[in-house]
Amino acid sequence: MALKQRLDQRQVQKLIMVPSLQQAIKLLTLSNLELLEVIDQELSQNPMLEAAGETRENQEVNEETAEISEETRQEENEIDSFFQEYFDNGFSHYFAEEKESFSLENMATRAISLWDHLNWQASLTFFQAKDREIAQYIIGNINEDGFLEVQVEEIAKHLGVTVTRVEQIREKIKRFDPVGVASRDFKEALLTQFEYYQIEAPLARKIIEKHLSLLEKSDYQQLARELGISLSEIKHHIDLIRQLNPKPGRKYSQEKVSYVVPDIIVTKEGDDYRIELNNEGLPKLRINRYYQALLKKQDKNSDSYQFLRDRLKKAYWFLRSLDQRNRTIYRVAEYIVEKQKNFLEKGIDYIQPLTLNEIAQQIGVHESTVGRVVANKYIQTPRGVFPLKYFFHRSLTNRGGEEISSLRIKERIKKLIEQEDKNNPLSDGEIAEILSRENYKVARRTVAKYRIQLGLEPSHIRKRKYLMEE
Repeated sequence: MALKQRLDQRQVQKLIMVPSLQQAIKLLTLSNLELLEVIDQELSQNPMLEAAGETRENQEVNEETAEISEETRQEENEIDSFFQEYFDNGFSHYFAEEKESFSLENMATRAISLWDHLNWQASLTFFQAKDREIAQYIIGNINEDGFLEVQVEEIAKHLGVTVTRVEQIREKIKRFDPVGVASRDFKEALLTQFEYYQIEAPLARKIIEKHLSLLEKSDYQQLARELGISLSEIKHHIDLIRQLNPKPGRKYSQEKVSYVVPDIIVTKEGDDYRIELNNEGLPKLRINRYYQALLKKQDKNSDSYQFLRDRLKKAYWFLRSLDQRNRTIYRVAEYIVEKQKNFLEKGIDYIQPLTLNEIAQQIGVHESTVGRVVANKYIQTPRGVFPLKYFFHRSLTNRGGEEISSLRIKERIKKLIEQEDKNNPLSDGEIAEILSRENYKVARRTVAKYRIQLGLEPSHIRKRKYLMEE
């Protein structure tokens, strides 16, 4: 009977904690911009929270009134115990396990090239031979991002035409699909899209024209101050800008690339790596000692006491949730860096297979917790910026019994196709035979699956395209 009573009491306590636990879980998946908005909302709604440096002089608190009551300490300890129990042991008591299926290399079909697409549009737009020649010269000097790599003056000189005529042709090409192509940089590309789509958003346009540096640094608070608007309004305008394409040419690239701000920064220090969370632009929060002291002076039966006590408890929960978010992200990043040291040092041939469950087991959290941390997070390393999902892929075994990453096999398939004889492209079966000679056990159908995931056509289509290029 005693045991049953204890279990019942424990169950009731857990159910009461669920809303705050949900908040802690939600924070794990937020981007810095979304997190900043949540922090701003908490600061406006909870007087027990303040950003460091906000306490006013007339709110000085002496040592006597600033003492934390035993009741408050007990609540704080209860919160700490709850986080330790549930973050360390998982959330399976309340949430269905999330089996996230990561397709790390985007499934894609091979599309027509950017330059073919632009030349096709040019043939339908420019009917004078000289105009077509100028257009073809411009298109031929557009890079994969969609930006023009040569100066207009250089084109005019080379073709023996005026700069004005070249600019007129370029302006028309900028309105081809994808809109903004042939721009000089991403700022011009974004502004071209603003004009083309007739977007009525003066503040968003102003951000692009004058405050891109703040946007790149994710300094949203300074951006809000510069524009004289709230963080929620800033988010609205940034969301609008994000609907545009700063690198229009990437629409026709096999790689889906977007401008990102890393959540984690890894730097090399001697023989080791230093890991830091990129919390730039996020305020440091603390308990407001004035209101905490005010709580102690209230009658415990009063509404004001209940209100302040509730806000204090919520403040502790929020601070603990933020701290747990940072700790969990750091521990996941730390394990990834340790696991992938050879990749960071030597490159793709040394990347190791890794799963969510492996990290979960090593750092003592539930697999779904790792999944939430990994979602929408980026890590900046000496070898480049990667989504955290990049490092999660299944293992294959070579003939020597060594476990190798599927990503490594895909990279080898890609190189084999890049180096193949254009008169006799490699079939999936031939690629499988080459891999077999290199001690990789990969079936023909697996080669076909990986080739499709890489966005590469079968051999008969590649051969047809090679003939068209001659």
